[in-house]
Amino acid sequence: MADSLVAGSSVRDGVAAPLRRRSEVVAWGLAGMAMTLALLTPALWNGFPLIFPDTGGYFTAPIVGLPTHGRSAFYGLFLDAGLPLAFWPCVLIQSALVAWLIVVTLRVNGLGGRPWLAAGIVALLSVATSLPWFAGQLMPDILFPAAALALYLLAFAAGQLARGERYALAAVIALAIPSHMAAGGMCVAVIVALWLIAGLARYWPRLSPLSPRLRLASAAVAAGIALCPVSNLALTGSFAFTPGGTTFLFGRLIEDGIIERYLAERCPDATIRLCAYQHDMPDRADNWLWGNTILYKLGGWETYKAEEARIIRDTLVMYPGMHLTAAITAALEQFVTFDTEVSVYDNEPTITSIEQYAPELMPALSRARQQVERFDVGPLNYLHRPVAGFAIAGIMLALILRRRLAIAPEAAALCLTILLALAANAVVCGVFSHPVDRYQSRLVLLAPFAMAILVAQRFRPAVKA
Repeated sequence: MADSLVAGSSVRDGVAAPLRRRSEVVAWGLAGMAMTLALLTPALWNGFPLIFPDTGGYFTAPIVGLPTHGRSAFYGLFLDAGLPLAFWPCVLIQSALVAWLIVVTLRVNGLGGRPWLAAGIVALLSVATSLPWFAGQLMPDILFPAAALALYLLAFAAGQLARGERYALAAVIALAIPSHMAAGGMCVAVIVALWLIAGLARYWPRLSPLSPRLRLASAAVAAGIALCPVSNLALTGSFAFTPGGTTFLFGRLIEDGIIERYLAERCPDATIRLCAYQHDMPDRADNWLWGNTILYKLGGWETYKAEEARIIRDTLVMYPGMHLTAAITAALEQFVTFDTEVSVYDNEPTITSIEQYAPELMPALSRARQQVERFDVGPLNYLHRPVAGFAIAGIMLALILRRRLAIAPEAAALCLTILLALAANAVVCGVFSHPVDRYQSRLVLLAPFAMAILVAQRFRPAVKA
């Protein structure tokens, strides 16, 4: 009798195990579709993947074979692959990538095997943050949070990952960097900071919640940096980084009044062509960079770059204190500038590019809400702004009080990585360009994600012995 009971139990368990596995596969399949759909909701509602004024510069760069200012031909190649299906494969891949990174991050924080928790967190982030507006946009901005999460996973959770997952995460980093030079700057800064923290933690163990493993992450960053000029050579024939950095910096110096002071002290000067426009200079960087501006009267980005570089060097020597103060101010301003934005009025460059190189997409593009209704996402910031602000404060407190609050080491390491990424991004974008909401909004969405993990860990069901 006992033997028959044991045998019956074994049979039942043998039948139940495949059923459980099958139900888990079904649950994860449904949850995966739900997460991807949630991240695609703004694009689906729009009726066309969300565009930005820069989108046209990206996807045309490989087509015309010319490097464009601040527009990666490498990311443009990714967009071109989606052209036959109106770019929908691009935003689908972006959304699926984000969903996968969120699932892996939950797993290494002890929240794996719960598909509906993952779907719920993605749904929450899709409502309370800018995440879906970037996942569904034809821009490399979504690769910033993707790269930050990949760095975290490789640095602090590599031992919990399969070999294929580690290589996939390294690929995410290596492909994000040539897609946008600012992503490269952010990744380099985070890696350097983690190396410093790892070194200091030997003498001050409390400095880091976990000992980071940085070799593979560093190799991925190095590969991404190397891929920048290599991809440009392959796609545009120019072995160089994506151009435009000098002009972006010059625009920020105009905005900070440094160029105005320089011209006031040096003009008239026959060797400075800009002196001819001393009294017509704009007070905003965008009014120097875009449109029919003085920059184009002087020949444009490439033609005028040499004098811009010379003036930047002169001002660094003449006004070092002013430069330092302006840079710190710009970085701090960028750190707290993160409203969700969607371009609806300035997309003409992209519309013109699509009309010229993919005219078959114009009917669908013209019907999209972005062009027809000119919708305003500003009201979303009544929710997005405080959520992001409180989340940043929350992950800071979690790090400060991690021992008292018994914060798990993996979660504390996630908070640390996100804060480093936010600070690095603020310095790179604020100092070398100028503070713009979009630059920080694309990354600040990770802070609410970290807070969601902290809360979920607090209410995690106890494991039965």
